[in-house]
Parts: sequence; structure tokens; C-alpha cells
Amino acid sequence: MIQPSLRMNGIDVFQALLPPREQEALLADLRFVIRQAPLFRPVTARGTPMSVRMTSAGRVGWVSDRTGYRYQTMHPDGMAWPAIPDRVLDLWRALVSETRKPDCCLINFYGEGARMGLHQDRDEADFSWPVLSVSLGDDGLFRVGGTSRGGKTASVWLTSGDVIRMGGDARLAFHGVDRIRFGSSRLLPRGGRINLTLRVVV
Repeated sequence: MIQPSLRMNGIDVFQALLPPREQEALLADLRFVIRQAPLFRPVTARGTPMSVRMTSAGRVGWVSDRTGYRYQTMHPDGMAWPAIPDRVLDLWRALVSETRKPDCCLINFYGEGARMGLHQDRDEADFSWPVLSVSLGDDGLFRVGGTSRGGKTASVWLTSGDVIRMGGDARLAFHGVDRIRFGSSRLLPRGGRINLTLRVVV
């Protein structure tokens, strides 16, 4: 069993879990996914564009538009979501479950100045399964609090190859990315951060 490097507000952080060659191989897999289901910029229910671009792989993908946040079986452009790459599933098997696969791999791309406000992952039907998150590319300042807004938060810089697991009481913790150190990694030639979030949805 792989042990986390640290625990922060109940969240397991596996620092430098993926060596550089595995990061590069995973990035190639993700580029193949994005060619089939291009990145898009979602908007909130109020019509405000998000600063991240995203796409998904798996049975369902996460989308946001004026009708709200939800999972659906098709990309906004009408194509089916690609399969989750085997390398991504290997991480899930090693850190979450060898039998139950995730339904969705959400792929977020953070360009220069992008961020993600504090939020809960609660659009899924079953909260008993952990959320697994993989960081690639530029460093991101990850912040996590408790299960209600307004409480004390803690922060850690996530670097390329870090993985976090949110389960148990921390499954519904508020979390977000305050900023990225743009250009801090050489993995993406033009800079930026990729975050993969694996979830059991159904």
C-alpha cells in the first residue's frame, strides 16, 4: 500500500508520485483524449466564463453552463467522451480500488492567471468513493478547508507528479486552486497546469 507523504485537513497528499517519464507518457495520453474531445471554456449558471478550460474522459463528463452544473454522456460539441487512459486507471487501482472504476476523468487546464475558487465536489450520487486528483505541469497553490464555508483552511503547493486523495470525512471538503506559478515546469512547453480529477459518479 502506497503511503501518503502528508495529510492535510484529512486529505492524503502523495508528493512526487509520478516520475518525469511517467508524466510525459501520461501527457501524451491526455493529448490523444483532447484531440477527440477538445478543451472548452465552461460558464457558470450566471453566464460568467470560468478561467480554466476543460474536457473529460470516461462514461460521463462534467459540464457547466447556464442550466447549471451536471454530468452528461456527451461533449458539448456532440461527440462521446473518450475512454479513460489505462495509465490513469492504473493510478486509481493503486490508490483507490482494483475493482470499481471511476466514471469520469475531468481534465482541467490552467493557463496563466487561471484559478479555481473554493468548492465542493458534490454532483455525484455516491460520496463513499474518494476523489483522486493528479497534478501535471506548473505548480498550483492548493487550498482546502472543512465541509462548511468560512472555516480555517490550509494550503500546499502541488508540483508536477503530485497526487491527492480526498476520501472519508474529507470527501466533501471545500477546496480550490488559488494560483499557479506559470512557467515553473518544463512539462508543458508553453506553460500551464493540468489537473485530472477521477470520480465515481453513478
